[in-house]
Amino acid sequence: MKKFIIICVSVLLLYFIGDYLYYNKGIYVSFSTDAPIATFTKTEGEKIYVDHGKGKGYEEFQIKGVDMGVGIPGYFATDYAIDKATYLRWFKLIQEMGANTIRVYTILDDTFYDAVSEYNTGNENPLYIIHGLWVNDYVQNSRVDAYDESFLDQMLEDSKLLVDVIHGNRKLELGRGYGSGSYTEDISPWVIGYILGVEWEDVTVAYTDHMQKDKNIYIGNYLSTTVDATPFEAMLAQVGDKIIEYESTRYKQQRLVAFSNWATTDPFDYPDQISNYFYKIAKVDVENIQPTRNFLSGTFASYHIYPYYPDYLNYMPDKEKYVDSTGQINTYYAYLKMINDHHTMPVVISEFGFPTSRGMAQRDVNTGRSQGRMSEQQQGQAIIDSYNDIMAAGSAGAVIFTWQDEWFKRTWNTMHAVDLTKTPYWSDYQTNEQYFGLLSFDPGQEKSISYVDGDLSEWEEEDKVIDTPSSSLSMKYDEKFIYFLAWNKGFTEEDTIYIPIDTTPKTGSNYSQNDDVKFERNADFLMVIDGKQNSRVLVQERYEVLRAMYRQEIEGKDAYLNPPDKNTPMFKKINLILQTAVLDPNEMAQPGNKAKNKEKNRDIYETGLLTYGNANPEAPDFNSLADFIFNGEYVEIKIPWQLFNFSNPSEMMIHDDYYEHYGVENIKIDKLYAGIGNNEENNQRIEMKPFALEGWGRKVTYHERLKKSYYEVQKVWANND
Repeated sequence: MKKFIIICVSVLLLYFIGDYLYYNKGIYVSFSTDAPIATFTKTEGEKIYVDHGKGKGYEEFQIKGVDMGVGIPGYFATDYAIDKATYLRWFKLIQEMGANTIRVYTILDDTFYDAVSEYNTGNENPLYIIHGLWVNDYVQNSRVDAYDESFLDQMLEDSKLLVDVIHGNRKLELGRGYGSGSYTEDISPWVIGYILGVEWEDVTVAYTDHMQKDKNIYIGNYLSTTVDATPFEAMLAQVGDKIIEYESTRYKQQRLVAFSNWATTDPFDYPDQISNYFYKIAKVDVENIQPTRNFLSGTFASYHIYPYYPDYLNYMPDKEKYVDSTGQINTYYAYLKMINDHHTMPVVISEFGFPTSRGMAQRDVNTGRSQGRMSEQQQGQAIIDSYNDIMAAGSAGAVIFTWQDEWFKRTWNTMHAVDLTKTPYWSDYQTNEQYFGLLSFDPGQEKSISYVDGDLSEWEEEDKVIDTPSSSLSMKYDEKFIYFLAWNKGFTEEDTIYIPIDTTPKTGSNYSQNDDVKFERNADFLMVIDGKQNSRVLVQERYEVLRAMYRQEIEGKDAYLNPPDKNTPMFKKINLILQTAVLDPNEMAQPGNKAKNKEKNRDIYETGLLTYGNANPEAPDFNSLADFIFNGEYVEIKIPWQLFNFSNPSEMMIHDDYYEHYGVENIKIDKLYAGIGNNEENNQRIEMKPFALEGWGRKVTYHERLKKSYYEVQKVWANND
């Protein structure tokens, strides 16, 4: 009996050890070394071909895809909170839009792979997957080159891990920076290729090429470098070769391989004036990485290319020659054509897109396809116009960034103003990175508590903050906006209404010198409703975050020398800084001229200017950017939280006095004060009443809504199979 128990325990122990080594460590023994290598994807020239398994052999395949992240409201991406039912619902919507491919950036949790398997199994028209291999941002921004153990060795290890995951042969634990779970579903029949890496930091590329000059050659079984390769390109060749080798050896399969790239590390040289201004210091050219005869599938060139930055060609002295088929200057199309003409392999633009945010970060001066400040209809048109440019330039496919909005995202020109540890818990309409999606997450479980559409039935008596015989002001809020309903007896669109707002006890003024209007208490903001074209939110100069954070870049002056008085009566327009510089392209591109100091010539735009229109998604004249609308003597308004200097409305945190802390620090409030009036009686101060504020913490509410852009893309993609 004792011997039997020992045998049983030994067998179980061996089983668990074997299971651990096989599924957790990827250790295996191959019993089919002579089996042929199979592939259902390949490239020929500048085309991609796929064998769909329908007996027709290889057919040309144009990638029409969407990038997909893992964020939903209330969670960071690393929480991997999306369930299988949601993935399945999204896959159906994506395919109904006309897309044939989903691109993911990194290994997700096992729920995604289970959903892909369930959706595609038995589906005659499956959704294909392009799978990314992530490189940690911290590693890229560390003081190491790409041959460091934390960079190259980690990529090599993760590439094997990725192969095992798509073949359903891995178990992962938390703590590695990607998803976790038991990966038992083999989705390899639908994975057409890999995109290895991320948007490379130019300094990492340049540093690697400088520090590892003797490592510019790599000779592999499947990929090798040319004599013109750089050390960074040789590193990429090694990673690509090893992932192909591992999959060929263990699974007897191959699929397409690409290396991520973007304009910052494109393969081109530019005039010194342009290179110096944009700090164009590095190049990555995948033409220097060539497949051997052993690689049956082939490589393609993957690029993230947006029209608005960096628009190198806009600063060329002969930019007038960069026109599209209509004869209009279109540096985006011209740049895409340069990329395609450079490559002998297929080119896939694996990221392009436009945010429907209220806030903007960069302008596209030639086609108007800017990074932000776009309605949903404008987003759809910009996507289609860019897609047409991409395909006209000769690309083999395009992938829209991105499927869903992501509340947790940050962007450079607003991140100073918000608490980055709490971003998933509110929808920041000023941050463009949150709104690239074709799918919106709107506040409210089924509908939002208010829509700026002129319908007064959604307002209740309990919403009133001020109620007098001549005027009233009602307020409410959700995870995205503070809503106002203002009424002034006898009001017409030609009249002016003033709505002062007091948030912080630290600063403010009871008088606006600009408008010659007085308030009962110190106000930090002043909403001025002055017709359809001239309405705006103003901020008291002391509480202007742009001045405190970016005065040096915009004006070349120190914000903390001679700061505004705490009770200054000056109320200023609210602006956002843009990446685009105030430069003369012709002057910049002339030989011998030095680019102006871009740190003192940064462009700004007035984000406090209010847009008139109907903001109800069900309305025929819906404008997602609409801030206010008239209805007789009433004005309905919605203001995004960040415009009032809220850093985290889920906990009702606002900016403290910048000049006490030399930057943005936060304080908590439990109410604000608001009023309504006009300046017809010069000596009368506008009465202001308290409005209670209570945060919602992490208990966010939201509902999904397909943006108007989804249907614009559907018109083109679904009807053009």
